[in-house]
Amino acid sequence: MSFEIARSGINAVNASLETISNNIANSGTYGFKSSRSNFSSMVADSHPTGVEVGSISQSIETGGGLFNTGRGMDAMIQGRGFFAVKGNDGQTLFTRVGLFNVDKEGYVVDSLGRKAQGYAAVLDANGRPVQGAGLGAFGDLRVATGTIPAQPSDRLSFNGNLSADWTVPAVATFDKDDPRSFNSSVTSVVYDSLGTKHSVTQYFVKTGTGTLNAYYSFDGAAPAGPGATMNFDAQGQLTAVPAVTLNATPGNGAAPIAMQIDYTGTTQFAGDTTTRTNESNGYAAGTLTGTSLSEDGSLIATFSNGEKQTVGTIALATFANEGALKAVSDTSWTSTPDSGVALYARPGAGTAAKLSAGALEQSNVDVTGELVSLMSAQRNYQANTKLISTENEMMQALMQAV
Repeated sequence: MSFEIARSGINAVNASLETISNNIANSGTYGFKSSRSNFSSMVADSHPTGVEVGSISQSIETGGGLFNTGRGMDAMIQGRGFFAVKGNDGQTLFTRVGLFNVDKEGYVVDSLGRKAQGYAAVLDANGRPVQGAGLGAFGDLRVATGTIPAQPSDRLSFNGNLSADWTVPAVATFDKDDPRSFNSSVTSVVYDSLGTKHSVTQYFVKTGTGTLNAYYSFDGAAPAGPGATMNFDAQGQLTAVPAVTLNATPGNGAAPIAMQIDYTGTTQFAGDTTTRTNESNGYAAGTLTGTSLSEDGSLIATFSNGEKQTVGTIALATFANEGALKAVSDTSWTSTPDSGVALYARPGAGTAAKLSAGALEQSNVDVTGELVSLMSAQRNYQANTKLISTENEMMQALMQAV
């Protein structure tokens, strides 16, 4: 019996050595989680029969170190959660390795070509992503490749300080070509439905105390008349924001432009004339030049026209008992009945953690601790082999005595 007990000890030590060696071998593997062999005694009819590796536990809850890569499509999970990826066989696996890319078909894939799972963007009637509209359908995360269409400008925001020190112009009749007939001007860039740039110049003319008119010139054309009247109170604030719509017809075949001009926040204080905001909401057509992930999982596409759009959101999966996940190859796990089903959410929502963009999670293996465990396993192995050697000597002595 002693031989069998010692043999079970050697087998258990060998099994634990496999776990230790696997941990050490993967100390440089991104997203790897170390394991530990748990010994348990064997008993038959109240008599001890040896030892075995009763279970192997994973340290999934222990995070690895952060490794900055500076790469836009790399992401590290800061706490709980797993990236969900789907292989060509249709099986969904879960991984902590956020090493993603966009393939030639526009799918977001990991380093092994598995498709990342997430939420599509909500699209408007023209197929454009609606920014801030929430999450779309869940499935393979994909970026539309090619050219995004131009968006015509339909809103121009301007605010600044129109100096109270202005005097009524010496030339009473406004003429855009005569600077003596207006007090100040500012030019904005707008876009038509074809993506062509146009200029809108605003001319400000003081007409009396706390009152001025605004004239609008589209692509240098002469204004037909005052487009807006602004009145300011004794504290330099607008008494009411004028409702202004600039209508213009481009000469290149584009659709007519109907653009609202918003003067919210414009003031009239003494001192310099300043411009704080001068921007329109349109843009020219553009082609996809790059993608990146943000800490809330947003997939941001960058285009050649300088526009950035959120075109999807990567999902994180959490489990009621993540320690019961089954480890498979390629630093991945599958769900089990004990782990529970995957609960999906965007990073930072519910129990899912936020992401660290431009970073990867390192292995959580403590090499020093594994080397200590290795030395302990060596002593256990030697003790069991010594027991077998001693048992053998005793048996030989007994046989000689007989």
